[in-house]
Amino acid sequence: MYCYRSLLYIFFLLIPCLSFAQAERTALLLDSVFAAKEDMEEQKVARIQRLKRQFLQTQALDLKQELAKALVLAYRKYQVDSAINYTLHYAHIGQLRGDQSAVTRANCYLASLYSSTGKFIEAETLLRQINRSALTTDLLPVYYEAFTAFSSHYGQSSNNEQYFKRSEQYRDSLLMLLPDTSLQYRVALATKYVYHNREAEAERVLQQLLQTTDDSHPERGMIAYLLGVLYKNKEDIDQALHYFALSAISDIRHVVKDNASLQSLAQCYNTTGDIDKAYQYIQAAINDAAFCNIRYRSLENSSFYGIINAAFQEKEWAQKRALRQNLMVISVLSVFLIVALFFLYTQVKKLRTARADLHLANESLKSLNKQLLQSNTDLSESNHIKEEYIAQFFDICSSYIDKIDEQRKLLLKRFAQKQYDDINKILKSQDFIKHELDDLYRNFDIIFLNLYPSFIDDFNQLLRADERIVLKSGELLSTELRIFALIRLGITDSTKIAAFLRYSLRTVYNYRVKVRGKVAGSKDEFEDKIRGIGDIRSF
Repeated sequence: MYCYRSLLYIFFLLIPCLSFAQAERTALLLDSVFAAKEDMEEQKVARIQRLKRQFLQTQALDLKQELAKALVLAYRKYQVDSAINYTLHYAHIGQLRGDQSAVTRANCYLASLYSSTGKFIEAETLLRQINRSALTTDLLPVYYEAFTAFSSHYGQSSNNEQYFKRSEQYRDSLLMLLPDTSLQYRVALATKYVYHNREAEAERVLQQLLQTTDDSHPERGMIAYLLGVLYKNKEDIDQALHYFALSAISDIRHVVKDNASLQSLAQCYNTTGDIDKAYQYIQAAINDAAFCNIRYRSLENSSFYGIINAAFQEKEWAQKRALRQNLMVISVLSVFLIVALFFLYTQVKKLRTARADLHLANESLKSLNKQLLQSNTDLSESNHIKEEYIAQFFDICSSYIDKIDEQRKLLLKRFAQKQYDDINKILKSQDFIKHELDDLYRNFDIIFLNLYPSFIDDFNQLLRADERIVLKSGELLSTELRIFALIRLGITDSTKIAAFLRYSLRTVYNYRVKVRGKVAGSKDEFEDKIRGIGDIRSF
């Protein structure tokens, strides 16, 4: 009996050691997978490019619709903006084919994608437009998944407990629909257990799932991540590191940019004091979130990045201080050793080696500073567009002021020389005004088409096929398109449009009436649809 108790005691003592060794093995595997991350991403990009070529070359609408759906699924955890683009294509093809099921599925996909980028109003509008009672059995899980994702994302963004509760309600509805033997059902059930603090039940389900899946299953990343959350809540950091690393391995192999595993790894390594690892993974998490354009991931990563970056900088400063101290010691020793000529050569050689090491350390610091600058540049990229147009506006204003000043100086010079005929000719000539108006309209056309690149195609879609506008060579917008471009910007008063375009009120009115006569659908809704171009409602 005594021997049995001793063996049991030794076994329990060994458990932490075994957990640590397991975490170390998984960390080594993650290092090798992380090093091959770019190669795996290149393979995914190559697969996507093949699908895109097939999509562009295919004319059959049914096959084109399937390819659009495949591109949506390939992009949605990788690059949200592209996923949105192909979801719109998927919806549009569904409309052309009269496939309402595909349109509804596309709207559910769009709602999830919009909510992940912070477009909560657009997401909720889409979901509220779906008639729940008209959905088929295969669409109901997609519908509840979209509502679950929207409620969770909005709850995270607004810290609104009510939306977290709604997310749980929609997950319960999803569980009622799914077969209880399906992988999707079991993952959703485990997620419910985790968020209801039913840890024992959650761990039992998740461990079973982990044993019956491998890295060929995309769900394995979520399964391992939830196990990591359980152990992190128990403050078992070694086990948490093990499961978060398994989750990260799965995410990297499936090129999932919308991931939480790297951020969680960074937090755990920061807790253990491994600042280098923490910085490496939080940097990777920030880059993934910025590339994928996942708003809530970027916000989460940014909040932890400051803490980890501060610790990393503190470590770097400590290393610098150590280097300075070593340099001072070497310098003091050098002064004393100069007296002994016999040791002079040896000490000079050591000093050169120390300087070379210091130079390498400084180069490493410069490289890290460049990475920090690039990261800050990525996070502020969305502000560059605003800055570009503000700069362009000031440039145009400045140019007009310069031209007016040049005209004033020319007239003043002619006046001083009493060249009144020349002054009269200059004042009567319309060439200057025409040239400036042409520049103004061309600048307007360029800026407008940058903001709404699909405006011309979308506008023509509203007209009958035989009445669509074909631009001349070198022309950006025709007169009709320019009038309705102003309407798209919210300028609907014909008087203001006429003043801007230097036309009579009658001319603007005639153009508007003429174009309305070419409309394929309802003429009363035509201008409302113009104002909706560039918005999901325009589809």
